Amino acid sequence: MYRLHYFPANASFAPHVLLEEIGAPFELVRVDKARQAHKSAAYLALNPAGRIPVLEDGDLVLFEAAAVCLHLCDRHPEAGLAPPLASPQRAQFYKWLMFLTNTIQADILAYYYPERYTTDPAGPDAVKAAADRRLTAWFGIVESALDPGPFLLGETYSAADPYLAMLVRWGRHLDDPPGRLPRLGRLCAAVLERPAVRRAIATEGLEGPFTG
Repeated sequence: MYRLHYFPANASFAPHVLLEEIGAPFELVRVDKARQAHKSAAYLALNPAGRIPVLEDGDLVLFEAAAVCLHLCDRHPEAGLAPPLASPQRAQFYKWLMFLTNTIQADILAYYYPERYTTDPAGPDAVKAAADRRLTAWFGIVESALDPGPFLLGETYSAADPYLAMLVRWGRHLDDPPGRLPRLGRLCAAVLERPAVRRAIATEGLEGPFTG
């Protein structure tokens, strides 16, 4: 049985959705962030970076949300959450998932935790403003690519889509929230219609409009 160490609305949301989509038995282990459980010795033995999520698959321990998503896609090809290996569509899937995690997600961290990106006491405001501008550009690239859509791979839903919806949710406080863009809004609406996504939202207790 899979064990996913998670916290509501964190990067564990996308793997949580995939586990719901796959339908394999899994256990959710809520990380007590209020008590800094993700910095405890026991958790750091699973993920030395002290970040969420961690997936336990038997003796295999994985951290990094995108890596967890790829592993679940590979373990359960019957779920159809990624195109066939070595296909052009699989290459596009890799491209988008890497753009989401390496570019957009990285700048979202800079936006929410700007103090980590400067040693200048007066610097966080500038770091946050610059991240906001970059994120507007990055989400604009995705918006332009969603033609015809509705998903990142056209009509085919993949693991990249709930990952993107998760990031759109995180971007709801930007000066230009990405959820207001028409194609991104349509993608998120389609993702939110999926029973697996609704189950994950209910289990995590996420309230209010998903993308703000």
